[in-house]
Amino acid sequence: MITTVYIIRHGLTTTAEEKKYSGHQDVALSEEGKKQMERLADHLVYKATEIQLPGRADNSLDCVFCSDLKRSGKSAEIIARPFGLQPVVVPDLREISFGRWEGMTFDEINHEYPDEFNAWVNDPLTFFPVDGESTEAVRDRVMTAFFDIIEKGKGKKIAIVAHGGVNRIIICELLGIPLQNIFRIEQNFSALNVFSFHGDFAVLRLMNYVVDAQSK
Repeated sequence: MITTVYIIRHGLTTTAEEKKYSGHQDVALSEEGKKQMERLADHLVYKATEIQLPGRADNSLDCVFCSDLKRSGKSAEIIARPFGLQPVVVPDLREISFGRWEGMTFDEINHEYPDEFNAWVNDPLTFFPVDGESTEAVRDRVMTAFFDIIEKGKGKKIAIVAHGGVNRIIICELLGIPLQNIFRIEQNFSALNVFSFHGDFAVLRLMNYVVDAQSK
């Protein structure tokens, strides 16, 4: 019995072009972000067979999960709509909290908190900004939620619409990649990653795939 999991990053947000760390801030999808998710939804409906997944011949999803942040929820709504589904909100799929760094750019953080920033760059696993979360702590909540979804959805096609940091953690954990290497994994806005589970054995079939405007 094969379980297929689509791990998706939400679409472009209204603050993305400013390259700010959003974390737990509840920013919205931009109009382009909505279009990105619409293109991905169309791809899942009409072209998912190009991914060459094992299992059922049809492309239908059985369930869609998302975090409790607006950018994830709206993206999940768009993905779920063609399949007649309502997304299930799982708060533990929420993005990493960057604490007092949230709403700041990379350069602003480096300028205002240089010592903390260097500590985080050198040890992203256990160091975290004031009022934020460590990668280890996020790993614990995210993977508990993830495996609960997989356990209850055996044999199904499941979509999980989450965040860049969350997706990277899941990919690292499923592939046995040390979390110190989390930032070596790219996750673009609206990225699609596909895993198939053969029992407890996870196989990566697609990573960081984005449907461009010409593909629609």
